[in-house]
Amino acid sequence: MNYIPVKTPEFVKSIFPSFVWNINTSQKELYLTFDDGPTPKVTDWVLHQLHLYNAKATFFCIGNNIDLYPEIFQRVISNGHSIGNHTYNHLKGWKTSSQEYTNNTKKTEALLIRHFESSESFSNNLSAQLKLFRPPYGKIKPSQSKVILKLGYNIILWDILSFDWDPSTSPEKCVTNIISKTNPGSIIVFHDSVKAFKNLEYALPKVLEYYSKKGFEFKAITKQSLE
Repeated sequence: MNYIPVKTPEFVKSIFPSFVWNINTSQKELYLTFDDGPTPKVTDWVLHQLHLYNAKATFFCIGNNIDLYPEIFQRVISNGHSIGNHTYNHLKGWKTSSQEYTNNTKKTEALLIRHFESSESFSNNLSAQLKLFRPPYGKIKPSQSKVILKLGYNIILWDILSFDWDPSTSPEKCVTNIISKTNPGSIIVFHDSVKAFKNLEYALPKVLEYYSKKGFEFKAITKQSLE
């Protein structure tokens, strides 16, 4: 297994300046993100935890899961969170042709547009006016990223990985990964998936409580935050 750091090194960020790794701010703001949903029970649990702390977040959704669980996805929208494109089939860019990768991303884009347009909260939903994309596994070819950027997307990577999906990582370690490395403006990766839920169920409430007591606000990624 290749070593992946909890916190993205600054030299990596400098190599890929067209990607968003963190939000530039000196304010007490953090940006929680959730990949791979919507997922039955898990996503609704996440929404409840966020609501308890008046927290907003960004959900990078798999198109196929949106098709499978449209009611859950609509609840994410109605709760005022930002939405990102995570491809339709959770493709690994390094092992996928650029044409297939682009088509898969466009398939989810069309799906998102339909859901936004049918949502009662469409006019108030900031993510409906912003195109966010996160490559599954963080793996994307330069040729693919060029196309995604030309389609008008902001490619969002991360500053902090919780490692909630990793069965060798304990729930306590997930919390430590975050609170030991996070700074104002950090983009933090969680997963609203069955695979990650054991760690997520422990870590998310701890993180929300810890930073709320320190006066931090949890925000969704929006146009304003990217300016």
